[in-house]
Amino acid sequence: MAFNDTFRFGAHAIISNLDGQILLLKRTYGNKGWSLPGGAVDPGETIHEALFRECKEELGVEVCNVVLTGFNYHSHLNAQVGIFRCSLPERQIIKLSSENSEYRWTPISELGDV
Repeated sequence: MAFNDTFRFGAHAIISNLDGQILLLKRTYGNKGWSLPGGAVDPGETIHEALFRECKEELGVEVCNVVLTGFNYHSHLNAQVGIFRCSLPERQIIKLSSENSEYRWTPISELGDV
């Protein structure tokens, strides 16, 4: 990687429910596919701050019990992404932003390359 290369950095949440299903969001932009909540780290922001901000923006709920579990490289975006295991507070209602049209809880066994 050279000094003038562009490189992206992001944070995504793996949020599970009591049934062990993973929360996925359907994007309203790009390929309009399903993805984990999260997004890019803004300049001057820590990866944790980005995760909390992105989840609050996309879900209308603050995540809790946040644990950094690893990193993933998205070659098509040239981005490194921190992956966090999280949960939602009890009895919180998800209120999607305009970035996503719907959400679903998916068994982990059905997940592919999201």
